[in-house]
Amino acid sequence: MVMIGFGAGGCSFSRGDGGLAKFGGDEVTGSVGPGGQAAPTETDLAFARNAASDVLTRGDKDASQPWENPETGARGSVTPLAQAYSSEGRTCRDFLASYVKGNSESWLQGAACQSGHGQWEIHTLKPWRQS
Repeated sequence: MVMIGFGAGGCSFSRGDGGLAKFGGDEVTGSVGPGGQAAPTETDLAFARNAASDVLTRGDKDASQPWENPETGARGSVTPLAQAYSSEGRTCRDFLASYVKGNSESWLQGAACQSGHGQWEIHTLKPWRQS
């Protein structure tokens, strides 16, 4: 499990996928994703994950947390979905994150659970599939 710390928010969390985010089934390594859309870079995803951790820690109902990567110009927001639920004895929550870069916009869906220390661990972060 890879732990990623952020000095700005004072939070750390890990991702259950070994630290690699997937976008369209591929590891995020470039700037173009499925359908020619801009794909988030690992640093973009770090800003989005930090925003997810912040908004989940606050626990406000109907709250969103904006994020922006000044190096790439990518930005978006993270919004928790539904209510918290229990999974394997831990409090978990799903969230939706927007990703905007240039004229391209996409959505990522994620899930996070609280660790024993109360920190949020991001378990999934993948392209949002509308049903």
